[in-house]
Amino acid sequence: MMEKTGEPPSLNTDKECSKNDKIWCLQRVGRDRDWLHLFEASEVSVGRGLNVTHQILSSICPLMISRIHCLFKKNDDGEWTVTDNKSLNGVWINGSRIPAGNPFLLKQGDSVRLGVPLDGNPVEFDYILVQRNFNDVKSFLSKSLSKESDAASVAQKLKNSKRKFDGDESEPCPTQNSESKLYRSSDPDKSRAQPCPSKERRETEQFFSKPLEVDRSGDKAGSSSSAGSESTQQLASVHRYNRNLMVLKGRVGHTQKRAAELERLEHQTPERQREKQDLQTQLEMLQGQLRSQQEQALKRMETLEKSFCEEERRLETEKAQQNEEGLKKQLEEALKEHRKVIDELKHAREGFKEVLQAKDKELEVTKEEKEKAKAQKEEVVTQMTEVLESELQCSICSELFIQAVTLNCAHSFCQHCIREWRKRKDKCPICWQTITSQTRSLVLDNCIDRMVENLSADMRERRLALINERKGERSERDRLSSRRSHK
Repeated sequence: MMEKTGEPPSLNTDKECSKNDKIWCLQRVGRDRDWLHLFEASEVSVGRGLNVTHQILSSICPLMISRIHCLFKKNDDGEWTVTDNKSLNGVWINGSRIPAGNPFLLKQGDSVRLGVPLDGNPVEFDYILVQRNFNDVKSFLSKSLSKESDAASVAQKLKNSKRKFDGDESEPCPTQNSESKLYRSSDPDKSRAQPCPSKERRETEQFFSKPLEVDRSGDKAGSSSSAGSESTQQLASVHRYNRNLMVLKGRVGHTQKRAAELERLEHQTPERQREKQDLQTQLEMLQGQLRSQQEQALKRMETLEKSFCEEERRLETEKAQQNEEGLKKQLEEALKEHRKVIDELKHAREGFKEVLQAKDKELEVTKEEKEKAKAQKEEVVTQMTEVLESELQCSICSELFIQAVTLNCAHSFCQHCIREWRKRKDKCPICWQTITSQTRSLVLDNCIDRMVENLSADMRERRLALINERKGERSERDRLSSRRSHK
């Protein structure tokens, strides 16, 4: 894996941040390096392209990280957000993939994973959002690139990308200093040196005799119609280069291991010295092959990505055309349905109009009948009122009977009125016959109460007020009589 920072907002980050200033960064899980500094002043881009803030390259799968994989930005509320820039393998927050193109709110301690795991291995780019003192994490942060020259910067990025494509997991290649150490460690006393075992020699020759896979994508390009699309062939070519890189890494590691074994020996024979020189030559050759394979893999990867982009654009264009044709058909069908609905509405409107006219006629007839019924009711009420006033009216108070009583002469009066009358005279006010008895007429009271319910509100209120008044006079009279009896 190769990881380095592109062009941050400021070139003097170390000077601008004091040791007590707190900064936001993405802490690399399990490593004390390659932490990503999140600059608060601008948007932070992460990807494998050259025009990003932090450049990261996968050692397992070159296309794991997109050119501009994601964007980190601080919103107006001071909270960090991450946006998936339509990457191939996505951005995963706390184990869940976020939708592309929409800013996702981050909290301190959230897990941020770029890409997906391969072959049961953990995710290669696993981070945690933290806020630490700058002085505490200064040594863990990825180094920033200077802006001395745009062309030189781009060239240096491309050179470093090709040189470090195999990632941090591969062992560093031996330099000229290590070569001189091999020669200095040889003992001049050759009489004590032991010959190299033939078994190890055979294993080394067998290991280096494995051929690398040959790229035949150029031969297969002519028959792409029968063997598949060009993009599929280029993808297979990239996988083949990856396998060749793994084989070359194994050879380099085996050579370094063998050279280290020879260096540990105190006494070396001429045969071992020759073997060491052969190993050194093979190591240099393998390093050259490894660099060549890396450059070819990067070129293939860029070509494959371009073809993928072109294919994606072509598919999007075709999809847009298909969608446009489908929309036209849908529009025509919608217009037909619309015209059909309009015709149905016209017919329904005519039908509703006829129904409304019929209902209006029925309403007029009902209204006339209602007015007739109301007039008849008023007439009945008027007649009933006249009957009440003429037949059920007390001759003393000229009101409808209230608690009617019938005398022995068959004449009826209000109980209150006849009581007050008998205080002056004990004879019937109508026939002047002596009053010998008086009887309550409950039937007459009930009949009057039922008929009063149909009278007007004014007449009902007047009768109720009169009843209450007489009750008050009666209670006052009872109270006075009780006082007299006590005396």
